[in-house]
Amino acid sequence: MQVSSGVTGGARPDPLRMEAVGFAYGRHGVLDNVSLHVGPGEFVALTGPNGSGKSTLLRVALGLTPPERGSVRLFGEPPDRLDERWRVGYVPQRAVIVDQLPATVEEVVASGCVARRGWARRPSDKDQHRVDRALAVVALADRRRTPIVELSGGQQQRVFIARALASDPELLVLDEPIAGVDVESQDRFRDALVTRCRDDGVAVLLVSHELGAVADDLDRLIVLRGGTVVFDGPPAGLVDIGVSLGVHRHDLPVWLEGPG
Repeated sequence: MQVSSGVTGGARPDPLRMEAVGFAYGRHGVLDNVSLHVGPGEFVALTGPNGSGKSTLLRVALGLTPPERGSVRLFGEPPDRLDERWRVGYVPQRAVIVDQLPATVEEVVASGCVARRGWARRPSDKDQHRVDRALAVVALADRRRTPIVELSGGQQQRVFIARALASDPELLVLDEPIAGVDVESQDRFRDALVTRCRDDGVAVLLVSHELGAVADDLDRLIVLRGGTVVFDGPPAGLVDIGVSLGVHRHDLPVWLEGPG
């Protein structure tokens, strides 16, 4: 996988870079001097205990909430100045309610092309190719005509991942996408992310407590605790202190919730 750490020397800008970011809700501090980056083609996981500031960090990173201090750059630009929003694909934490959604799998995935094409233009052959490819990556091509309400929770998550992939993003941000889904869907999910990183150079920021499925494929792991980055490095750095991401799946959650 390709990794970049800045914009000097002719290198491409990092898809995401945060420098000394601070944020608070009133007097309640949430993020304290947070600096991190995700380089081109890099597979990075962000984890931390409940209440550590992960959700706020994502909102700030995506430009949904401005930081009170520090700076955020998406592809070298402040989030509110990034015109090509299709370059960022976002899968929220099971936020989409599908019980009453009268759409097929293919229709949901095709809606992801709108960010790149715009509402005024009709779908093109390229759009259909992107939809077909996204469905193949998440192994749901054979369910394209199926109403999404008929799928399992894990399959539905794969549909929304495919929707994010359909715009051919250069940065894919996923918030707890495999929480509570079956093992098969976790494996399909891992394969989809690894394929896009290695074959297409897509950068991935995965926010999750459940990292066993991707433990062997991560480039870096970032641990947020109390609004501060307490670890940023290869997963082997945690293994060196006795914290396992994959062999003993409970080690990481126990360590995260333990004393600092």
